[in-house]
Amino acid sequence: MPSRSLTDAALAAIDNRLAETDQLLARAYPGDDGRRQPVHTVYLPADRFTPDTTQEWGERALAAADAAGGLDVVARTVGLDDPSLPDLVRRKLTDEPIEDLRLDFEDGYGDRGDDAEDADVATAVDAVAKAVAGGTAPFIGIRFKCLEAATRTRGLRTYDLFVSGLAAVGPLPDGLTITLPKVTTVGQVAAMVEVARGVESALGLPERQLTFEVQVETPQVILGAGGTAPVAALLHAGDRRVTSLHYGTYDYSASLGIAAQYQSMEHPAADHAKNVMQLAVAGTGVHLSDGSTNILPIGEPDHVADAWRLHARLVRRHLERGIYQGWDLHPAQLVTRFLATYAFYRDGFPAAATRLRNYVHRIDSAILDEPATARALASFIHRGVTCGAVTPAEVASAAEVTVETVRDLALNRPTTTQPEENR
Repeated sequence: MPSRSLTDAALAAIDNRLAETDQLLARAYPGDDGRRQPVHTVYLPADRFTPDTTQEWGERALAAADAAGGLDVVARTVGLDDPSLPDLVRRKLTDEPIEDLRLDFEDGYGDRGDDAEDADVATAVDAVAKAVAGGTAPFIGIRFKCLEAATRTRGLRTYDLFVSGLAAVGPLPDGLTITLPKVTTVGQVAAMVEVARGVESALGLPERQLTFEVQVETPQVILGAGGTAPVAALLHAGDRRVTSLHYGTYDYSASLGIAAQYQSMEHPAADHAKNVMQLAVAGTGVHLSDGSTNILPIGEPDHVADAWRLHARLVRRHLERGIYQGWDLHPAQLVTRFLATYAFYRDGFPAAATRLRNYVHRIDSAILDEPATARALASFIHRGVTCGAVTPAEVASAAEVTVETVRDLALNRPTTTQPEENR
């Protein structure tokens, strides 16, 4: 055996020196925790939601597609030619047309006075409880008014009434999702943590059961007064309660003085903000969502076709950039949400499955993938299966592994089929 230069004592000293760094990485950058990320979030004014909303949106989406000649015609209109897409998307729009639904008490609702909003919160609690019991929305919750001085009290009152109301009728749903909008400072997130702790204590809930997502809609959270990126700091001030960052297309653009006709998910200013957000969430386990387009596929057929083409392109664009979620504002947008999303996963599936098969079974190939790339391949396939774009049978046939193995590889968990040198 060759002689060593570093003694056991020297190695122990290095371990001791880096103990704080090890703790920081484990605490602040735990990686993906395996939570499902929805491919979209649907926002609608809170008083318009009923337990039938999800089914109705699916029916309206299919009706919009059928009015244009069918899903196959819409697919060709937006430049997609995979013959499997129409049936897969029709099934999705029938079985699970909305993956994530947010009842909006903020911009989409406005200021209607305390009595009216209190009444609408009570109605929302009843409707959400029924929707959850019926299994019609995997993720559901509210967006309440922001923590700026003018709306803070009203927003927190709505948050409290909604969460406390749901807790009074049964266990809080696993998919409960709360959106904190227009965050400008780390202090606002720290304050929200304090609120969540207080409500948990009052309701006797487990610690950190109440989480929330943050909407990035102001430039101050991207670039702070001291030249820092508060959006990164707020994640670590969030007491492991921040589950997602959502980009707010129009508030953010308007706050930069961008003219209305140029406000878009693909504006360079939008890309800059989302690039910073993407860096901030890397390794934290926090999800990232793009925003919305307000060009809706309604009205004259030519406009509908143009709006579908725009929406499909924007969905594909953020998926290619590693942002796996966006907003939808109208039932007809569900058509291109799922056509474009499914096409993205199906287009990339054959190559990803082959590379993952070669990696898992140690088959010689022209591409030598490392463990990190294998995790990315598995994550891509797992997302496709989860949303319904790819079937487990297709995975078993093309990758020669089970979806359970794919999931374990995506989450960097030990698996019996993982190459020995990478276990």
